[in-house]
Amino acid sequence: MEAITLNEKKPAGAKNKGFWFRMVQQKYLYFMTIPFVIWVFVFSYLPIWGWTMAFQKYRPARSFWDQDWVGFKHFVDLFNDDRFYLVMRNTLAMSFMSLIAGFTIPILFAVLLNELRNQVFKRFVQTISYLPHFVSWVVVAGIVTKMLSIDGGVINDLLVWLHIIDKPIVFMGEGKYFWTIVTSSDIWKEMGWNTIIYLAAITGIDPEQYEAARVDGAGRWRQIWHITLPGIRTTISVLLIMSIGHLIQIGFEKQFLLGNPRVIDYSEVLDLYALNNGLALNRFSFGTAISIFNSVVSVILLFVANGIFKRVTKESIM
Repeated sequence: MEAITLNEKKPAGAKNKGFWFRMVQQKYLYFMTIPFVIWVFVFSYLPIWGWTMAFQKYRPARSFWDQDWVGFKHFVDLFNDDRFYLVMRNTLAMSFMSLIAGFTIPILFAVLLNELRNQVFKRFVQTISYLPHFVSWVVVAGIVTKMLSIDGGVINDLLVWLHIIDKPIVFMGEGKYFWTIVTSSDIWKEMGWNTIIYLAAITGIDPEQYEAARVDGAGRWRQIWHITLPGIRTTISVLLIMSIGHLIQIGFEKQFLLGNPRVIDYSEVLDLYALNNGLALNRFSFGTAISIFNSVVSVILLFVANGIFKRVTKESIM
């Protein structure tokens, strides 16, 4: 008798047939996604056509076919500008500070909130921590500037009262303080909001695991270390990879509002550099070249971070 193998190969068209069969069965779900696909295409992929400006000497009054093509000239100008490397230093410094502090603190805050047993107090703390997220950076910058002022500023008055300093410090006028001020302001504004997803992930952990741990004699710190943190490890990994992908895309609102001419060598970041040296000077092609560099580096960082995590933790977002 001929042997029967379990690994018998399926017909070549079986896989495709299964796909089309499922597509017909779920046609209404596919129809529901069409508006979102169109939205993504129009607002995320169609604007990539504008990248051609980086390879032209763009003039708004001319049609696309009448533009003068200059190749990689604007990229050469970008990499030959000494100011660009100073801006990259500021961007990377504030990005890494925000990544380290702004990523770990919300996790710790979410874990501590989860350990609160008084539900009324827990909801009160959550609500208070979320509120700064809805305050614009214009208002936040005004609050921070007033608190750090040498004339009635709370921080300076407190430091003088505690005899830590002899006279008020001009925090907003010295570049060495600027990165810390921006990072601290960002943490205060977004910490509560960033805990939402971690709290949601924690609620998905099976309560029976905590009960079994308590039966085995594990204290609350042991439960956090062996149950809570491993339970949200996937969420942490995904958000960390996404954060690394946006490492140099930190915007410019914070730096623009908190900065001033005295600290410009520490406050100017890549997006602000593109605004000042691109749009402000009508150098649209140069500004587009900066944007392309920003996007390409972000994609590379995303793939590198995902590859490292996939090798180390066997988890991936792509």
